[in-house]
Amino acid sequence: MEPKSAIRPISQNDNAEIAVIIRSVLSEFKANKPGTVYFDPTTDELYQLFSKPGSCYWILEMDGKMMGGSGIYPTEGLPDGCCEVVKLYLMPEARGKGYGKQLIQQCFESARQLGYRQVYLETMPELKMAVGLYEQCGFEYLQGPLGNSGHFGCDLWMLKTLI
Repeated sequence: MEPKSAIRPISQNDNAEIAVIIRSVLSEFKANKPGTVYFDPTTDELYQLFSKPGSCYWILEMDGKMMGGSGIYPTEGLPDGCCEVVKLYLMPEARGKGYGKQLIQQCFESARQLGYRQVYLETMPELKMAVGLYEQCGFEYLQGPLGNSGHFGCDLWMLKTLI
């Protein structure tokens, strides 16, 4: 039987659990390096971070258990009308089942509702499954970073124009 899944907005009670998920996924893929969200102190306070206007974060639950999440954020220095898809991480048992795509689609819909025309992201080659997902969802590669995320450990940059 397929697990019952739900995507819901983050709540303050989610902070500790989603931070553990994010760091465990980065460790699993040997991407727990300086200049990534692994060492970013805001990773422990996502609810507060995503209370900023123009941002939102979504939690994926399967059978009532947190399995990951993703959000959009108005990263400083991005062009007008552009936000960043951030902190998309899934536990191993949630991968390869379409949940990552559902989270990205939720982010696209939220971005449109908030008036964004483009979404940007930064990632790493170590996160091969995620990079493939981003390509499937219409992101195109850039030559360099946009904005001032401070995540110098990311060396792949992608952009998608929303229709």
